[in-house]
Amino acid sequence: MNDEVARLEADERRLVFDHFGNDDAWELGSLLVRLARERGAAVTIGIRRGPQRLFHCALPGTSADNDAWIDRKSRVVERYAESSFLVGARFRAKDRTFEDSSRLDPDRYAAHGGAFPVRVRGTGVVGVVAVSGLPQAEDHALVVEGLERYLGAGVR
Repeated sequence: MNDEVARLEADERRLVFDHFGNDDAWELGSLLVRLARERGAAVTIGIRRGPQRLFHCALPGTSADNDAWIDRKSRVVERYAESSFLVGARFRAKDRTFEDSSRLDPDRYAAHGGAFPVRVRGTGVVGVVAVSGLPQAEDHALVVEGLERYLGAGVR
C-alpha cells in the first residue's frame, strides 16, 4: 500500500460522527463556506444524507459544472463508501485509472478528490459532504479540514 492510500484511509477511520442530522449538515456546511471565503476559494459545497440534499452553497465564481462534479464525486462515495479521492488513489496506486478500470460511466462517476463519506459510528455511511472548484487534492483537503474542525469542536 502506498503512503497516500494509507493516509487517506487513516483520515476516514478518524473522521467519524457520533450522530448526523440536519443541524450538523448546516453547521458543517457553514463552516466550510467560512473556510472557503477566508481563502477566496470559488467552490460549491454540498451535503447529503441519503438522497436528501441538506446543504448547498455555490460561492461566487462557480457554475452549474461544479454541481455536476459534486454529483459525480458523490456517486463514487455512495457506491464505494469511501472518499472519492481514496477511490481514485487506489486505482492510481495500481497504475490504472478509474475511468478505464471501474467500468462505470464517467459522465455519472468521478473518482476525483472532494467528496467524503459522512460516517456515523455504529451505523456506517449515511451521507456525503462534497466540495468542487479547486484542484482535486485541494477540494479533498478543504473537506478534511472542515471535518477535523467540526468534529474536533466536540459537536460530533
